[in-house]
Amino acid sequence: MKAMILAAGLGTRLRPLTNEKPKALIPVANQPVIARVIKYLKAHGVSEIVVNAHHHSKQIVNYLDAGKPFGVNIEVRVEREILGTGGGIKNTFGFWDSEPFVVVNADVLTDIDLSRAYAHHKASGALVTLILHDCEPFNQIHTEAATERITKIAKKAEPGALAFTGLHIMDPELLSYIPAQGYFDIIECYRELINRGNPPAAFVSKEHYWRDIGSIDDYIQANKELAHHSFEIAENSRVDQSVKFRQWAAVGPNARLEANVEVQRSILWEDVRVSKGVKIVDSIVTSRKRVESDLISQIY
Repeated sequence: MKAMILAAGLGTRLRPLTNEKPKALIPVANQPVIARVIKYLKAHGVSEIVVNAHHHSKQIVNYLDAGKPFGVNIEVRVEREILGTGGGIKNTFGFWDSEPFVVVNADVLTDIDLSRAYAHHKASGALVTLILHDCEPFNQIHTEAATERITKIAKKAEPGALAFTGLHIMDPELLSYIPAQGYFDIIECYRELINRGNPPAAFVSKEHYWRDIGSIDDYIQANKELAHHSFEIAENSRVDQSVKFRQWAAVGPNARLEANVEVQRSILWEDVRVSKGVKIVDSIVTSRKRVESDLISQIY
């Protein structure tokens, strides 16, 4: 199975975290989010992946290293200008074989049963299947239960609708419905399919984990949810035995926490240094920062 990870976005809602690091490489409980997405895809039989990149694209290319760290083949398509979801997918023309492929947003963390959804798509006869769930306030997609097809994609949330998870499964033929060049939103393609009487199929998932880290609040929540045993401390960090962790925390690789430091509900990235006696609460400390005074509800 092949897949595409959409990773070209600017990460505007995550600023200032994305000022110097692409959203795909933002760490969640000490693992870049794209690494978690790759492991998820690999667990469902994906062996070849294409990633589109734009913002800080060299960092993504270097980190992925053609897939060597992950045991899968990964190709990066760098976009000089952002092409949007549809344009980015169109730009991968030639990567696919005759089988359906998966498209997933780089900022989505989930354990949805992708294998089951893939089988559902192949049986549906549709050009594309969207994986949906009930997730207010994002419920904008209406479906027909009898046909398991999508009937409407609204501009805003509406009663009786479902939300898109950011996971699509599509046949290569779908690429012929996307303009050859320029920016294009794939949702407009799906609306056109509905208008033509060949609507996307719907796979409705329930009782799964799902988190979009597109905003600061959601990013913090993902770290809280995925930190093992409440505290995720990188093995090669150096933490004085007097350091106190409260409620939950993530401390990244090569971090150094001196005596009597306290960390509470906070995220520390790689190479962070925290001076003696400093208290960090409800804060995010980004790469290579030296913290010499207390941080309360800050991004530093």
